Amino acid sequence: MKKLIRIATVASCLLLTASPALCGDAKTVKPSPDAAITMLKDGNVRFVAGTSNHPHSDSARLIQAGKENQGDHAYATVITCSDSRVPVERIFDAGIMDIFVIRVAGNVVDVDEAGSIEYGLAHVNTPVLVVLGHTQCGAVTAVTDAILGHGHALERNIPPLVDNIAPAVKRAMAQNPGAKGKEVIPYGIEENVWQGIEDLFMSSPATRALVKSRKVKVVGAIYDVSTGKINWLPQAKTAEILKKAEADPKRATEAMAGGH
Repeated sequence: MKKLIRIATVASCLLLTASPALCGDAKTVKPSPDAAITMLKDGNVRFVAGTSNHPHSDSARLIQAGKENQGDHAYATVITCSDSRVPVERIFDAGIMDIFVIRVAGNVVDVDEAGSIEYGLAHVNTPVLVVLGHTQCGAVTAVTDAILGHGHALERNIPPLVDNIAPAVKRAMAQNPGAKGKEVIPYGIEENVWQGIEDLFMSSPATRALVKSRKVKVVGAIYDVSTGKINWLPQAKTAEILKKAEADPKRATEAMAGGH
């Protein structure tokens, strides 16, 4: 009888995709990319509605984190801005060991960020990457002001940090000629998400391979700091960017580092 109960319990655990917790000694199977995206979307709906579950946030989860590998639990990698108005785990109603988070001003994807993403996808084994921009982004605003000729002096390390954003803002201006001055910023914020995905695909053969094998999905999104709601961008655009990167002779082709 006990054996039958044990088999039933393990079977139930394997069927669970809504919560990356452990059931007894049986480790949860990671959700599919689509299931992980649904978990993120559902979590944001709860956050906006004020009905968050606050999962995996108690002392038991802390004890678990001290004994176990995050790779057995985390179901998403998220790169987003350092802005204090974007509390990642809260807006997805997630907890400890649920999301592998990368934060940098302007959610740009340069060498450090691409390496962190590769770690999240290839070593923490998350089935989804979210490139998350947000409304009222200070980095996009600063770059927009500079391009419009209204920039101001910046500390020496900031320009090379945000230079990845310039192509996105210029593209936003070209695609929206009717937008004047600050009106271009929302378009620039969205284009900056696409720019981050493009920069990642160009610099990371490992990520391209994971996406092409359908083990991982890369999605873009924009968080509204005034409502808490996330606007999910079309996944078809990500596929277009991947196809473009695969055809670009300037793309990185060596997935693995040498000499290590």
